Amino acid sequence: MKDERPGVRWGVEQRLEFIEFRLFWEGGVNRADIINMFGVSVPQASKDLTLYQERAPGNVEYDKSAKRYIPARNFEPSFLTPGPEAYLSRLRSLAEGLSKPAESWLRYHPESDIALTPHRDVDTAVLRAVIDAMREQKSVEVLYQSMNSIRPDPMWRRMSPHAFGYDGFRWHARAYCHLDAKYKDFILPRILEARSPGPSGAGGENDLGWHERIRVEITPHPALAENQKKVVAKDYGMMDNKAVLSVRCSMLFYVLKRLGLLRDAEKEAPRAQHIVLLNKEAVRAALKRAESADASVAEQA
Repeated sequence: MKDERPGVRWGVEQRLEFIEFRLFWEGGVNRADIINMFGVSVPQASKDLTLYQERAPGNVEYDKSAKRYIPARNFEPSFLTPGPEAYLSRLRSLAEGLSKPAESWLRYHPESDIALTPHRDVDTAVLRAVIDAMREQKSVEVLYQSMNSIRPDPMWRRMSPHAFGYDGFRWHARAYCHLDAKYKDFILPRILEARSPGPSGAGGENDLGWHERIRVEITPHPALAENQKKVVAKDYGMMDNKAVLSVRCSMLFYVLKRLGLLRDAEKEAPRAQHIVLLNKEAVRAALKRAESADASVAEQA
């Protein structure tokens, strides 16, 4: 677990976490690593290594031949939670080009690639205007290109945004739409311009679709062989062949779409569709409520 002990400034603690990251994931660390990553002096890097040994006694040994500190046999993380996400998120950021190697904490980064999606062009001025409206709890007028057949051309409409959502491919602003008098999802790249901040139409506290959550219970596809079910259960972190996701109703459509659960998954070939819903009726009812309440799916159709 990450160390929460008092008496260590944030900058120092970040370096201590870096030391532990390198020890755990890369098998060692030295002063040059700290100097190159944080731009500190040689004496400061030495102090950081000494402080780490004081705060995590017995965690490191000095390898004279390699001239670096290595994890001891009884190494126990003290400043970070060494889950796979800590490593893979940095590797993903590198693969997507969102960070530079020097920023990733990875000295050795395996060759990797990801399934890229087209870049979604969000206007910087628009994003700032939406964030300003959220922060100030106001509304903003946006020139929005809907995919609704009723509104084939861009039109100005006022919205009161209160949150952001991400479906794995694109970001949207969750907002009260003054035109339709309901909460909707406004895809950020489809907001062409923003202007005229004004009073809020409705606050986020009234967005029931955002605040209500539904349990999405998944299990391996029943047509899979037993050993296949076991590995699917492991893949999804299931216990007793079941995993439960707590999902906002306003995000339910996106979650089901990504998991291949919008359709009747049991009728799909198990080779392609590995999981099915256990509580299908409850999930379908929640999805229907969400669609009728805010029409967010229709807004993007």
